[in-house]
Amino acid sequence: MKNYLRNIQHTQSGNFFLMAGPCAIEGEEIALRIAERITEITDRLQIPYIFKGSYRKANRSKGSSFTGIGDEKALKILEKVGKTFGVPTVTDIHEQQEAAMAAAYVDVLQIPAFLCRQTDLLVAAAETGKVVNVKKGQFLSAGSMKFAVEKIKDAGNDHVILTDRGNTFGYQDLIVDYRGLPEMQGFGVPVVMDCTHSLQQPNQSSGVTGGKPELIGTIAKAAIAVGADGLFIETHPDPANAKSDGANMLHLNRLEELLEKLIRIRQAIQ
Repeated sequence: MKNYLRNIQHTQSGNFFLMAGPCAIEGEEIALRIAERITEITDRLQIPYIFKGSYRKANRSKGSSFTGIGDEKALKILEKVGKTFGVPTVTDIHEQQEAAMAAAYVDVLQIPAFLCRQTDLLVAAAETGKVVNVKKGQFLSAGSMKFAVEKIKDAGNDHVILTDRGNTFGYQDLIVDYRGLPEMQGFGVPVVMDCTHSLQQPNQSSGVTGGKPELIGTIAKAAIAVGADGLFIETHPDPANAKSDGANMLHLNRLEELLEKLIRIRQAIQ
């Protein structure tokens, strides 16, 4: 896995890499269905692929919101996806003690944006030896993410990814500052653009986060044009009925066409 990520910017095709999947693990059948389709697409397009799925959703507006199907059950599904399709997997962790538990099943540990300054969490993730993907906090500058990288490397782990997911813009919107991508690349790590969460509209009065999924392509195309190493896209065959963050997800049927366009942009700037 470490070699895989070390070479993700240097594939034969010269493509960006993709972290994609459902927001949350809802069940085995749908996880395998999504992974199979994305694997088919990325294999054909020669895009290095990492399957994404949260085994548990800890950051929810309402107490009644879906949080998961059970930690061990969801983690075993992630493990099965990885073994079935031969792809790396990534999931987010929320507390220090979760790092070792999740690391037993997945290849990449993701630090949620709201937790990117939590030193104990970053160190625990680093000490597993797994690749650590840190989401940039909506409240932080790109430059301040160098400290997250330093914490992980100081703990003995050089395998770090940084992911931008937009900046807080008022109380109920986010905006992407693309200057941050090359700035974070200056820290010597791969940088990813989260094309779905950056379109969230948080803090809605309903207690359910909104979004602007019609602009996913816009965010993705701009990120590739700027030179992002990878993209993060949450996708689902039925976003309207997804159990988590359906308002931000790309319909699975639209993924292939979007990736084809992005490859052409990547080729044009190389």
